[in-house]
Amino acid sequence: MKIHFVTLVFPLIFSLVQGLNPQCATQDHGSNLQVFHVYSPCSPFKPSKPLSWEEDVLQTLAKDQARLQYLSSLVAKKSVVPIASGRQIVQSPTYIVRANIGTPPQTMLLAVDTSSDAAWVPCTGCVGCSSTAFDYAKSTTFKTLGCQAAQCKQVPNPTCGGSACTFNMTYGGSTIAGNLSQDTVTLATDPIPNYTFGCLQKTAGNSVPTQGLLGLGRGPLSLLSQSQNLYQSTFSYCLPNFRSLNFAGSLKLGPKGQPLRIKYTPLLKNPRRPSLYYVNLVSIRVGRKIVDIPPNALAFNPSTGAGTIIDSGTVFTRLVQPAYVAVRDEFRRRVRVANVTSLGGFDTCYTIPIVAPMITLMFSGMNVTLPQENLLIHSTAGGITCLAMASAPALNVIANMQQQNHRVLFDVPNSRVGFAREQCS
Repeated sequence: MKIHFVTLVFPLIFSLVQGLNPQCATQDHGSNLQVFHVYSPCSPFKPSKPLSWEEDVLQTLAKDQARLQYLSSLVAKKSVVPIASGRQIVQSPTYIVRANIGTPPQTMLLAVDTSSDAAWVPCTGCVGCSSTAFDYAKSTTFKTLGCQAAQCKQVPNPTCGGSACTFNMTYGGSTIAGNLSQDTVTLATDPIPNYTFGCLQKTAGNSVPTQGLLGLGRGPLSLLSQSQNLYQSTFSYCLPNFRSLNFAGSLKLGPKGQPLRIKYTPLLKNPRRPSLYYVNLVSIRVGRKIVDIPPNALAFNPSTGAGTIIDSGTVFTRLVQPAYVAVRDEFRRRVRVANVTSLGGFDTCYTIPIVAPMITLMFSGMNVTLPQENLLIHSTAGGITCLAMASAPALNVIANMQQQNHRVLFDVPNSRVGFAREQCS
């Protein structure tokens, strides 16, 4: 069994533009892929007008809130949405992986997400899609699935205007429509033949990721399910700190080469939403004090969807109101600075330097202690510092800022997830 590496970015992307400077011409070698920050000189997606730190934080918070509403709406549903189930997820494609699709391969930058199942990409001729699209007519291995295909039954409300299995979904202010298709998808160096994905033909609205989505959930159309023989439903990632411009994290696919010295907590199963990675968050410690949180604020309840999930797409951790207030108040007490301000959805911000206590997330079987780099966001000029957590209405979400510089291992066959500190920035 080989070990497979795929590079991730936050919000990093792969260089599509060559010649801007000598570093942009660096080629990928083997399974080591070059990545660039979204705002680097090599990036084709850098903004034409740089955002201020405040504008950047407020935009990220707005996208995070939309994603949180999506996650909250999913947890009590009885059915899985395998095609484009990301809905609001697609508004915040935080980490991106390069995938080669078709024969000969065409490179697409797909948002990867642990809380989504299926894959879909914009295809040539798609109305309302970005300029980068998969040209299926040039692939000799592409095929459209018919309504008789077993996978068509895994799509919500499939339609058959012709021979193709098609879908049409509305979410938020956006809609997507496409055909259920198959082609060879290559991650790192391993091709996965006959990979099922949605080939988008029409989009409307501004919440669709430019080049598509790749789900790392546990549903029947997810990467884990479609590559079971290759990767045995096991993967891990290390997400780099987003403050640096030139670094890359990694996604390791398959059980070989995964860390041996790592602590685990069991994965919990929610039959109403089996794809989400639920864990048992028992308590939270701020400094040396375990804060007083009502048990039902952390309790797992499959009927209502309440509990705690590990999620790679949300940026800032959210705790339900009683848990967040308890953590926030103890954090403020230990910082001992009277003048507390707010910024957008952050209500614990300071305009002078602070020394923050560490916060420990205490799960069944393991503790994850977060240092300041996983807890605080700072303005570019250093004038404002905020606790990078906020409250949520119904679901606790351990988000990617709090996961950064950790190796997070999802061992689905053994129903467990592990954390180990790892510097990958």
